[in-house]
Amino acid sequence: METVAETASTNADLKARVLNGDGQAGLWLRAEKQSGGVGRLGRKWESPKGNLYCSTMIEIAPDDPPPHTLSFVVSLAVHEMLKSQLMGDTPILLKWPNDVLVENAKICGILLERVGNFIVVGIGVNVVFAPNIGERATISIQDVNDQNANDAAAVLGFLVEPMENWLQQWRSKGLAHILEQWTKRAHPVGSIVTTSTADGSKLSGQFSGLKDDGALCLRKPDGALIEIHAGDIEIG
Repeated sequence: METVAETASTNADLKARVLNGDGQAGLWLRAEKQSGGVGRLGRKWESPKGNLYCSTMIEIAPDDPPPHTLSFVVSLAVHEMLKSQLMGDTPILLKWPNDVLVENAKICGILLERVGNFIVVGIGVNVVFAPNIGERATISIQDVNDQNANDAAAVLGFLVEPMENWLQQWRSKGLAHILEQWTKRAHPVGSIVTTSTADGSKLSGQFSGLKDDGALCLRKPDGALIEIHAGDIEIG
């Protein structure tokens, strides 16, 4: 595990290492502060000192499940870390495709980027403050548990083991097992979700579970079932 005081992006740093032939599966890089953090779909991710900004490298083997499904693995690891170490009985919800929600507010950002045979996994956890990310509500660990003295380094220490465990299950038990476990911790089947279509319009329907590849199934009001493979959703 390596820590730097500041960098533009831990994901960018690890991607550069892979390109330079220095990819190391299992290596974690944490920055106390980022100047160029990026979330899904190129969104800027505020990264001042205090929260957790880290990345790790996963080397993909030929018989691994599809690499994009690692987003479910990471979500499960963060959920377990928060539940077992920091938040106790506080409800924590997983939201497709890779959000972790506490009290219906986002507490974690996840970004997967592929370079050769490696997936660089970027994880940001709101430890001491909740950044402003537009219309979406955010929350921090301190907002929920202000008596806990854990800092960002301690939170990463809590995360490493769950990440290793869920990664091993992804490889040994398969994707179906991971999706089943994710669904148990996610917005219930039958809940109303809304997504944006290619032309920018909104489409609402009932969440009807996941396909074998992790795609979200949405049942429209007319009963038609459609699959969503990428994008964001809103619950309710």
